[in-house]
Amino acid sequence: MDTIHKIGRRKTAVARVYLTEGKGMIVINKRPLDHYFTTSTLRYKVKQPLMLTENETTFDINVNVFGGGITGQAEAIRLALSRAMCTLNDENRGILKPEGLLTRDPRMVERKKFGQKKARKKFQFSKR
Repeated sequence: MDTIHKIGRRKTAVARVYLTEGKGMIVINKRPLDHYFTTSTLRYKVKQPLMLTENETTFDINVNVFGGGITGQAEAIRLALSRAMCTLNDENRGILKPEGLLTRDPRMVERKKFGQKKARKKFQFSKR
C-alpha cells in the first residue's frame, strides 16, 4: 500500500493527512497526538473516523495542519481522515456519511463592515 494523502478544511484551518500502514501512531506537526491536543474532546474528534471504521491500530498517520484554532484544526483533521478512510474502502462511506463526517462545514467568520464595530454589532446610536 502506498501513502494516502488527503486534505481537510474547517474555518481557516487546513490539514494534510498522510496514511501509511503501521501500528496506530498519530503525529501532528511532528508532535504526538497527546501533546498537540491536550483535551480529550479534541483527541476524540481526531480519532472518530478511525474508531467508527475500526482502524485504530492499522495505520500510522502523519498530519501537517496550519491556520485557525485548535478546534478548527481538529475538525479539519477529522474530515481529512474520513476522506482517507473512504479511499481505502468504499464500505466506510456508509459508516461515516450518516455521522456527518464527510461534509465540509461551510461556516466561516462573517467579515466586519465599515461604519460598524464588528460584523453585526453597531456603534452606540446617539439621538442628540
